[in-house]
Amino acid sequence: MQTDLKDKESVFSGRKIREYIDKYGILIGFIIIVILLSITSPVFLKPTNIINILRQVSIIGVVSMGMTLAIIMGGIDLSVGSVLALVGVTAALFAREGMYPVYVPVLVGILVGGAVGLLNGFIIAKGKIPPFIVTLGTMTAARGLALIVAKGMPVGGLSENFNVIGGGFILGIPIPILIFFCILGLVALILRKTRFGRRIYAIGGNEQAAVASGINIDKVKIKTYTVLGLLTGIAGVVLASRIKTGQPNIAVGYELDAIAGCIIGGVSFNGGIGSALGTFLGTIIIGVINNGLDLLNVQTFYQQIVRGAIIVFAVWLDRKRVI
Repeated sequence: MQTDLKDKESVFSGRKIREYIDKYGILIGFIIIVILLSITSPVFLKPTNIINILRQVSIIGVVSMGMTLAIIMGGIDLSVGSVLALVGVTAALFAREGMYPVYVPVLVGILVGGAVGLLNGFIIAKGKIPPFIVTLGTMTAARGLALIVAKGMPVGGLSENFNVIGGGFILGIPIPILIFFCILGLVALILRKTRFGRRIYAIGGNEQAAVASGINIDKVKIKTYTVLGLLTGIAGVVLASRIKTGQPNIAVGYELDAIAGCIIGGVSFNGGIGSALGTFLGTIIIGVINNGLDLLNVQTFYQQIVRGAIIVFAVWLDRKRVI
């Protein structure tokens, strides 16, 4: 009898430990990384470096927020890197000095991103084609379109008012960071407080059950990818403003960083699980690791290996959690 009780206690204690790790593992890992880097590099915890990390991850962070919605719903978007480039060159064409007020290139860029997202969502929903295939095709097409729009050359000569978006400050805080935090709050609100967010979770958790409960699956999918496209449009405008040019070959591999931020942050590839705050932490972890490796003078080639290993490890943890 006592042996049975001990076995039960050990099972419950093991289960509690696992639940605790699932719930707080990201935060614990983040704290450990920060402690290690602060020990190895005295520069790491300086306010200027913290601001630099947040500014570096702000663009990927905005895209990751949109990617969070798609992955929770059970989808994915491989085209965001190419869409960033397309948005950047399109916005840059309207942002040249003396051409239009600053709001014109901003709106054009955001609408271009939203249009691509709408197209992705429509084909996925109505064509019943897997998101991986659709967005893989869009990735190639959007990159080609960016090269056509820019005629294969960077689009420069942007107005100072436009360049302020990516390089300016409000109350001493870089504007890209403020935009990132605003998008974080918006996505968190969508997921936690709106019917749209609840339906995203429902579809990702069990699409058949969502259909049976009366949810319009196609409508939610189209809306989700449109929101993702709009957020990618915002990020593309900020990126073009920050580098002061529209580059058709930029943002290669950004889709992997955005997906990695989500998965490291606890968003499940199986759908139905995840949060905006978790993705925020995942994105910050990637930025902290990249920054720490730079401070430690680790070569770029080795940094790519580390990032790849982190992605594989995060996916492995996701699979273990589901099992």
